[in-house]
Amino acid sequence: MPKIIRITTVPLSLKLLLRGQMKYMASAGWEVLMVSGEGKEWEEVIKNENCRHHIVPFTRKITPIRDLVCLWKLIKLFQAERPDIVHTHTPKAGLLGMLAARICGIGIRVHTLAGLPFLGVGGKHKKLLIFLEKLTYRLSKEVWPNSYSLKDFLVTNELAPEEKIRVIAQGSSNGVDLEKFSRENLKENHLVAAMMRVAPAEHEFVITFAGRLVRDKGIEELIEAYIASKIVEKSKLVLLGSYEQDLDPISLQTKKRIEDHPRIIHVEWTDHIAYYLAISDILVHPSHREGFPNVLLEAAAMSCPIVCSDIPGNLEVVKHKKTGLVYPVKNRDALKEAMEFAYIKREEMNGYADRLHVEVREKYDRKRVHQAILESYFRLWDTKKSLSN
Repeated sequence: MPKIIRITTVPLSLKLLLRGQMKYMASAGWEVLMVSGEGKEWEEVIKNENCRHHIVPFTRKITPIRDLVCLWKLIKLFQAERPDIVHTHTPKAGLLGMLAARICGIGIRVHTLAGLPFLGVGGKHKKLLIFLEKLTYRLSKEVWPNSYSLKDFLVTNELAPEEKIRVIAQGSSNGVDLEKFSRENLKENHLVAAMMRVAPAEHEFVITFAGRLVRDKGIEELIEAYIASKIVEKSKLVLLGSYEQDLDPISLQTKKRIEDHPRIIHVEWTDHIAYYLAISDILVHPSHREGFPNVLLEAAAMSCPIVCSDIPGNLEVVKHKKTGLVYPVKNRDALKEAMEFAYIKREEMNGYADRLHVEVREKYDRKRVHQAILESYFRLWDTKKSLSN
């Protein structure tokens, strides 16, 4: 039985971004070990995936001494487990996981790339992050960006050799669960709970954002655009997600506006996002950078119209005035106008959503993505066996 170790920096990534993958690989005959840092989610992850889990105390910041400890723990783990494949996700897990696997002589080393953290910073910090990304790719056998736009960026900027880079299936790290994100499969009690939390009045326009409440997700211009819009008194803005004030904080002024505004509703992150999408008139995704945004797939699966920024990852999913509305990233006035357009042209927006719904079901079904990943594992493993014979 071949063995694979899947590594993320935090267990939340195993729970949300890779849900079901480990269980699928185990059902196909692979022994799977999950590795992540500490977190409240790891017990739930073990239950969901039915695979072993090992804790390595990763941090999401640059912490040299602690990182060396984590590297040593990974080396000892790999020496004890002797995996056939090490597959990493997220920057810290990628760097340390690929380095430890290389030191241990593990031939199949795969890193999945879902975004480039250095795009949001400048100066010496940016140069360091670029160096660390390049080092991760150099240590990898293959690099799997989760979108074609990310692949093009890697090649154009010579971050990794093209022969190492593969996009799995049509893109996306995990596809979309078409059974969970289906209006036909919603449970009435959860739908009622979401309605009670938002409490929209009759004919009130519900605008939803889903994701981390950080500057890089475009929260600041979203709040400014919403408050300045002509529809603020005819709508509600639902912010579905948690603050991360230690990593990419929004301003205290924006945070206070969120807390004080009577038409802005903050809901901590929940697994019931499908229910909030079901009661929304539009999803707004104003992010400054994305690899491949899962939330757009989820909204499309729920036939929820989309307004999003014109960054590459978003443009792989949404085409302007064909399957959604696209506006120039970081442009507050353009975002305001897009939300106002969506309010007035509801029938048109629903037409965009219907077209995107069909496209997403055909291209990004989670089952299809899982199968493509499994086939890639077997390809790498079979190549390794043929070379050793």
